[in-house]
Order: sequence, then C-alpha cells, then structure tokens
Amino acid sequence: MKTVDEALSLIRYIKDYPSEGILFQDITPLLGNANAFATIVKAMSASKFPHDAVAGIEARGFILGSAIAIDKKLPFVPIRKKGRLPHTVISREYSLEYGTAEIEIHIDAFKPDQRVLLVDDVLATGGTLLAAIALVAETGAAVTDIALLSEISMLKGRANITQQYPEIRIHSLLS
Repeated sequence: MKTVDEALSLIRYIKDYPSEGILFQDITPLLGNANAFATIVKAMSASKFPHDAVAGIEARGFILGSAIAIDKKLPFVPIRKKGRLPHTVISREYSLEYGTAEIEIHIDAFKPDQRVLLVDDVLATGGTLLAAIALVAETGAAVTDIALLSEISMLKGRANITQQYPEIRIHSLLS
C-alpha cells in the first residue's frame, strides 16, 4: 500500500453488527496487510504537536495506539474495560450508540501535566472518547490530540467532543 486511501480501502463494512442498524467497520483486513498497517500507523503518528504519552482505548485503540507509541518512541497507556486492570483504578461509565459501558485507567497511569495523544479506531457518538478524556484529566494529565482511523460524521461525535473540549485537536483519516 502506497497511500492512506489504498490502505483504508481494505476496511470491510458489516451491516447490522453487533446489533441491527449498526454498520461495523472491520479493520482486520487492514491489520492483516503489513504495508497497509504501516501506512496507517505512519499517517496517524504524523503530528507537529508534541506529546508525552499515547493512550489507546480497548480494544482496537490498543492495536493502533501501541503501534503509534512505538513509532513516536513514547510510552503507551491502555484504557481498559471495567475489571481488567490489576492496580488501583478510576473509571467512567458512558453511553454507546447501542448501550452503555465502563472504562478504567490506572490511577498512576500518567504524570501530572503530561500531554496525551488519545487513540481509537472509530469516532461515533463520542461517548467512549469523552469518558477517556475525563479519566486522563483525573490523573492530572491532559488529552491534547485525538487520532482516529475513521469517524461516522452523522453521529456527531466530533461536535460532542468539541463542544466540551474545544482545545483538543481531532485527527481522522476517514470520515
């Protein structure tokens, strides 16, 4: 894959998954192509803004975020689903387009005033990212940028985040 568009063309769309009315973006074909994956990581890593750490949201944000952290030579912090971290955590419940969920982060995941690049695969309503932003802030760090593979514009997630956090820059490869 030479271009981001060629790499993104490998995303497979699955109708009515995980529930009726959802158009799921399956990124496994993209991940299964080493050149496409490398192209996407480079594109999502490209930023003129400095960061001190990268955080990725479970599960696909782990894949992209950890690769970006390696590319940028920065530490990686996982933001996990409830009950999956072994140390003292803080958590946030949030709404999804098809239900509710809860994510957690270790209380000592970041140092105060660290600038965090937050990574996830898809921006839909913004609920997951808003919860993650709040968790990072609770540790004393701050999300300065969000890197996304894609966003579903009609669900207005970007507007929801920008309304609450106008200072956070949102970067998406596909919208």
